[in-house]
Amino acid sequence: MAASEPDFNQRIWQVVAAVPAGKVTTYGTVAARAGLPRAARRVGAALQVLPADTQIPWHRIVNAQGRLSLPRDSLAYRTQRSRLEDEGIAFRPNDSIDLRQYGW
Repeated sequence: MAASEPDFNQRIWQVVAAVPAGKVTTYGTVAARAGLPRAARRVGAALQVLPADTQIPWHRIVNAQGRLSLPRDSLAYRTQRSRLEDEGIAFRPNDSIDLRQYGW
């Protein structure tokens, strides 16, 4: 499987790159659209290896409950939340995002 890892990453990154500003989608949806059904964790792995200066909008990917999957006290969490809020995405009082309203 190691030989196909870059191909999997490219497929995942292409899907993530297509998520429009002001919208979010889930790890599972990205996996399905990349032709990797039931591989939501694989999406997370692909996003972790993005270069720091990437233009791919990784911040638009959330878990199936509409929540950020990063540790709440981390810089990455604050960065992701800030970027989403800058795009007009509102968080509910329980820190989730309404996927019906903001889902892609």
